[in-house]
Amino acid sequence: MKAAVCREFGKPLVIEDVQLADAGPGEVRVKVSAVAICHSDITYAEGSWGGTLPAIYGHECAGVVEKVGADVTTVKVGEHVVVTLIRSCGHCHGCSMGNPVTCSTQFPLDAKSPITDAKGNSIVQSMRTGGFAEFVLVHESQCVTVPKTIPMASASLLACGVITGFGAVTNTAKVPAGSHVVVIGTGGVGLNAIQGARVSGARTVIAIDIADNKIAAAKEFGATHGVNSKTENVAERVLELTDGRGADYVFVTVGAKSAFDSSYGMLAKSGSVVLVGMPASGVMSEIDPGTMAAYSQNILGSKMGSARIQVDIPNLVGLYNQGRVKLDELVTKTYPIEEINEAIDAVKRGEALRNVIVF
Repeated sequence: MKAAVCREFGKPLVIEDVQLADAGPGEVRVKVSAVAICHSDITYAEGSWGGTLPAIYGHECAGVVEKVGADVTTVKVGEHVVVTLIRSCGHCHGCSMGNPVTCSTQFPLDAKSPITDAKGNSIVQSMRTGGFAEFVLVHESQCVTVPKTIPMASASLLACGVITGFGAVTNTAKVPAGSHVVVIGTGGVGLNAIQGARVSGARTVIAIDIADNKIAAAKEFGATHGVNSKTENVAERVLELTDGRGADYVFVTVGAKSAFDSSYGMLAKSGSVVLVGMPASGVMSEIDPGTMAAYSQNILGSKMGSARIQVDIPNLVGLYNQGRVKLDELVTKTYPIEEINEAIDAVKRGEALRNVIVF
């Protein structure tokens, strides 16, 4: 099968033919129709999180089930599915507590990558998916069936960007109606945090970014106000827009140290900072613990929107069908796999909400 392989950090991905193992017990082989480019893929490919090479990145997939292994009960051959990186057993402590994103079980696919090159050498299945390829082999827990009426490029976004941003609001923070919400960063994840805040009934949704065009896009997705952090005093504007109270919730959806450091100063009493964006390894942020304790403020971590994909993805599909959640509008441009490096470069230049590779 054709795949885009990273052989050197920071270098263009290489298109080559690789081999994929057959579906074992509990496993599903999916013919990929669309895979979106997430900043996490770029961060990994640049070496900011370390890792082992060669590797195939890509983890926001949608496709058609081609084959199922023994004991698979959740999907059938021919069904359209969203493929996520969330691999869960359903019975460990994390899963039992309703947090499958923290599943601690090691699967056979974790122990041995199902991907090899033409010479039989192992290739890392990055983020448990390896989606920059014509086919993927994943555990059935990573797949959710979706209606065939949803365009595959749009459906692929449900695998990460949408559930991460939307879920940070609805699952991790459980934002109540009437809240003042700030979202720092208006890329794909930030826009979906904005959508989550709008659907949750937030009173004020303030989008913060350094690009006016992204702030304009945020307003189309539900932001009530926009603040350019390059030209305005963000903390002052947030106080002004929240009647002097500050934000009840600040969602940091980018991995920049400056974004984390600035977020704490925007909080209202009893407010929460929700850490969604992933910085490079080693990046640290400082807080004033005395103030946070005195004001009963909170810091919440949110991995993949604390998603329960078998619940959240069907719910998001329902909201999409009702016209309450935008998916199609998130897709900036589609590319063939041979142009993946051009697609990645456009994302790095800030020219795209989500670029999608289609097969």
